[in-house]
Amino acid sequence: MKTVVGIILTMLLFIGNCCALTLDEAIKEAVDNNYIIKQRIERIYSSAEEKKIARSLLLPKLSSSYSYQRLKEKPYAIFDNPFSPGNRYKVRTGDRDRSYWDIAITQPIFTGFSLITRHRIAGLGVDLRKTYRDEAVLDIVRDVKVSYFQVLLSKRYLDIAKEEVSQLRSHFKDAEGFFKQGMIPYNDLLKSKVALAQAEQNLVKARSSVKVAISRLNTILEKDIDEKTRIQDIRSFEPVSYRLDPLYDKALQRRPEIRALKIAIKQARQRIRLARSGYYPQVYLFARYEQMGNDIDATDNDYGNSHNASIGLQAKWNIFEWGKTRAEVNKAFHEYEAVSYELRKAEDNIKLEVKRAFERLKVARQNLVTAKTALTQAEENYRITNLRYQQNLTTSTEVLDARTFLTQAEVNYYDALYGYMIAKAELERAIGEGWKR
Repeated sequence: MKTVVGIILTMLLFIGNCCALTLDEAIKEAVDNNYIIKQRIERIYSSAEEKKIARSLLLPKLSSSYSYQRLKEKPYAIFDNPFSPGNRYKVRTGDRDRSYWDIAITQPIFTGFSLITRHRIAGLGVDLRKTYRDEAVLDIVRDVKVSYFQVLLSKRYLDIAKEEVSQLRSHFKDAEGFFKQGMIPYNDLLKSKVALAQAEQNLVKARSSVKVAISRLNTILEKDIDEKTRIQDIRSFEPVSYRLDPLYDKALQRRPEIRALKIAIKQARQRIRLARSGYYPQVYLFARYEQMGNDIDATDNDYGNSHNASIGLQAKWNIFEWGKTRAEVNKAFHEYEAVSYELRKAEDNIKLEVKRAFERLKVARQNLVTAKTALTQAEENYRITNLRYQQNLTTSTEVLDARTFLTQAEVNYYDALYGYMIAKAELERAIGEGWKR
């Protein structure tokens, strides 16, 4: 019978683990569902369309127009009669109905490099939006990891609370038996009872903390806040060693903030070039076909040719604008300098962030070793103390103190364990180490 029950429990545990989210699955779900990431993807699409708009300005433009006009009187012109001085006569020059339509093609030939520069700025804008998306992904991955580990930590606290209640309940039964036999005073029994009540209160708090931690994870995963999400524990764990200098290099290469500022510097250079385009003339090639008449199709014209075509060049040059172009160039240059300084400051801040995360991880690793040793000692201390109590060789106070030490050692150990994992997640975010699908 026990074998059957064991098999059933094993199967249920296996099924439960299969249904539980792994860390990678949780990250994928968050990245796929997060509204901020979706928003930044839409911004990428928007910038891509802006690049298409800028590219279209380089291409020929085809336009057409049509107009119809009816005059109150027939148009005429007045001429002096050369054979009769002082006399004038009228000559009809058109119909009362006028229709006109044309088709024109315009191609920019030279615009002071403004159009090609706008296209390049728009292209860099797409790259810039992509860095913003990458930054959001890094933040979400970090948030999922931290929340995931906090759920696991809260479950460990719950396990500790359950274990503490179970052991103190067993101790209370021992104390109750000793009291009935007159082997211990009543106040020893009361100490055991008070300790058990306190442990039961801690158990209630631990259950509540687990629910809150899961709700926090649900929020990051864009799930219903009250959904009973189940996650898998981290079974295998090995501390990793890092060297600080390579971390600096990785951070400066990978961080989206650095890439974004470098792209912004390129855009600033292009804006200087765009501002300087005002110093140059703008030249366009155009071709036009037009038709004019007194009917709807503008094909009937008794007073002139009903159609015509033309081709030519148009040049425009703003020679003097009271220093406007020069001021625009200076403005663009100062913006370039400002972004350059911002990049230097960002590099210093990122190095400091990496340094801080590296030190936290190093401390967490050292704490993990110490906490593991302390836990082993606390477990042995409680085992020996409880055994001595059962042999009536020590008091309840010693047992309760040993249990308190053990509880604190367990809490410290799991704090150090998951604290290390959280510190590692923070370091990975600091160096821009993302998540691979």
